[in-house]
Amino acid sequence: MQNKFSMLAAVLLGIFVLPSTVYAQTPSSSSTQKEAKMTDQATGPFEVKLNPLPTYNQDEKAFGRMSIDKQFHGDLEATSKGEMLAYARLAYVALEKVTGSLRGHTGTFVLQHKATLVNGTPTLTITVVPTSGTGQLTGLEGKMNIVVAPDGKHSYEFDYALPDSR
Repeated sequence: MQNKFSMLAAVLLGIFVLPSTVYAQTPSSSSTQKEAKMTDQATGPFEVKLNPLPTYNQDEKAFGRMSIDKQFHGDLEATSKGEMLAYARLAYVALEKVTGSLRGHTGTFVLQHKATLVNGTPTLTITVVPTSGTGQLTGLEGKMNIVVAPDGKHSYEFDYALPDSR
């Protein structure tokens, strides 16, 4: 189970070497979500460590869980801790709490991941959970892309907006 799940994590989180791969956002089909205008972009590298966790339903071998530990650098100087739940090699969802500084604004926020793998093509959407920002990041809205360079190093592109009072 661990090997299957590790492969899924590698494929869906971009923990593998692909030339200049960008995991782009997919448009939301929800008509209730307001499209936020992103006014800034933060970029930089990050490192990620994934560790298998026991699954809730031991009889269901297609499900797996992992912890996520990240270190962000660049415009976002932060750490994050999270959890991922995956199904076979086809999909995962995750939440991670980010703690640190976004261009000098300190606080925390939560990122929500949704990923699928269809016919070898990964799709990944990472968004800031509404109202999850604290401190100077209260009111933060945003979407993040993961970029994998040819050498296997990871970076992020984070389109975000903060209230004007910042």
